[in-house]
Amino acid sequence: MTDFLSLLSSNALFVIAYLLLFLGIVGAMVPVLPGPLLIWLGAFAWAWADGFIRVGWPTLLVLAILTIISWAADLGLSFLSSRKSGAGWRSIAVSILGGLVGAILLSSIPVVGAFIGAAIGSISALWLMEYRRAQVNAAPAEGADPLNPQRSKAAATRAVKGYVGGFLLAMVVQFAFSIIMLTIFAWQAFV
Repeated sequence: MTDFLSLLSSNALFVIAYLLLFLGIVGAMVPVLPGPLLIWLGAFAWAWADGFIRVGWPTLLVLAILTIISWAADLGLSFLSSRKSGAGWRSIAVSILGGLVGAILLSSIPVVGAFIGAAIGSISALWLMEYRRAQVNAAPAEGADPLNPQRSKAAATRAVKGYVGGFLLAMVVQFAFSIIMLTIFAWQAFV
């Protein structure tokens, strides 16, 4: 009986591992899910189910390092591209908050609602903050009109383009790291 329960729990752990690995790949392409982290969790669950025979701690450590590097690259690319395009730190923070609020508000729409809400909330919050910032920072000594909406719109749009560009670049990098992680896992587990 204990052998049967052990086999059952091991098989359940393998199913969970494969589900986490699948969600990790989806997460590498979808902004809300942490793809590399889910892949690492899936590899860990698989290793545990296998008794750490084929996938051991050295492999899990390498995958953990790749997860951390991917996470740092994701944040770094998003923030640096936003800053390079002129977005302020406060605008970036409000953009993150806007993404969370948007995800919560549209989470009632099955499957894609949270993702769409996060994108709309984040981009809208960044654009509004940068629009307001451009109006406040317009220097009257330079002959700029602080109420000139065209200049403020251009500054806000430039910041959003930089943010979206950095986000897309970060998504490509995260997907590449996810593929590398899956390759290392598959090599250790099945070859």
